[in-house]
Amino acid sequence: MGENKEYITQIQGQSNVHISEDAICTVAAMAAIEVEGVAGLSSIGSDLAAIAGKKNLSKGVRVRMEEEELFIDLSLLVNFGCNIQSVATAVQEAVFSSVESVVGLKVNGVNVHVSGISFEN
Repeated sequence: MGENKEYITQIQGQSNVHISEDAICTVAAMAAIEVEGVAGLSSIGSDLAAIAGKKNLSKGVRVRMEEEELFIDLSLLVNFGCNIQSVATAVQEAVFSSVESVVGLKVNGVNVHVSGISFEN
């Protein structure tokens, strides 16, 4: 496989399927930015919220496996005037649905971290 990349492995009979964490992050990011009210993703763990361009969509997404359970953390910016709770809930639903249907893994939790408000349209 690639260097310095983490893979999530699914055992299917006598075969294994390896899915890159980057692939899962990209699917989650695409689902999140399509939600109305989301201005963009921001760096996880960063004090400065920088909107991620399409070249690095997974910048604001972190995936982790804990005892066969998949958890996704997203850090995002919400457009000014939008209800933060409604946007965060819509993002959770979109990410759950998209990752489970596209990647085929059961998602046990989607944590949304709103790191800021965007005043630009």
